[in-house]
Amino acid sequence: MTSIPLPIFGLGSQPPEQDGATLDYLQMPQEMATYAMPQISVDLNSVDWAQVKKVLQQLQHDLAIFPAQSKPSRLIKFDAENRRFIDELLGEGEVGAMCSGEQDIRIQESVMAGVWRSQTLNAQRQIVDDVLEVGIIPQQLPQRAFAEAASQIDTYWTELPSGVMNAPPLLAELNAKIARYQPGDEAHTINLSLLPQTEQDLAFLAQRLGTGNVTILSRGYGTNRITATGIKYVWWVQYFNSQDTLILNTLEVSDVPSVACASPEDIADSCQRLQEILKVYL
Repeated sequence: MTSIPLPIFGLGSQPPEQDGATLDYLQMPQEMATYAMPQISVDLNSVDWAQVKKVLQQLQHDLAIFPAQSKPSRLIKFDAENRRFIDELLGEGEVGAMCSGEQDIRIQESVMAGVWRSQTLNAQRQIVDDVLEVGIIPQQLPQRAFAEAASQIDTYWTELPSGVMNAPPLLAELNAKIARYQPGDEAHTINLSLLPQTEQDLAFLAQRLGTGNVTILSRGYGTNRITATGIKYVWWVQYFNSQDTLILNTLEVSDVPSVACASPEDIADSCQRLQEILKVYL
């Protein structure tokens, strides 16, 4: 019986082009962070865990009663060993934020989704408050985002800058949405990547929207960079792939973009994970 050779396909299987050109394949995502039981390096037999135990028991209670509102726990008075334990136990999750103001607030989601740590910094960048809370997003973040924001976009101009063509209708659309928006309403998204926007259009939008007090980074296969604008409820959301190439550029009218928020299912999972951690360590 005569064997029939099968064609071979795939990268490197074809002869090179006559002009020497090679196909440039988009690199696929390499890795994504997944949950793992925290590894604690402190000596569990030599430290008084009263501070940690009280906070973690409160945290377990807060996760269990969600979505009922809970009272944040303050960690600022923890001693060095208890602080080190809580640092290693919480770790760093996918979402982090910085809220600017008279005192900046640095926010980091823990490896347990929906468990957030907010540290208030003074002018010398020293931590003056350290708070742990449960929620889809920390309470202070949406409050800080638009504390000094305008309620409408200024759409008055005598003459548009050269190259600006499609930005004005978008500003009018945003103003109409902002006027009707109430906290908790469904988000409204404008996909700039699908619209014919010149560089001048984007610069004009940025100038008219301004910059707010909150910047959020959400990491997964790539990075989502979320910036509060100077207009109430308007966020600029940009999606970058693992090569840091912008693949989606949007404006969103919402309380906080959902990509930065934990879900109720996430918080239920975190409740179960914390139970497992408490059995091992405390």
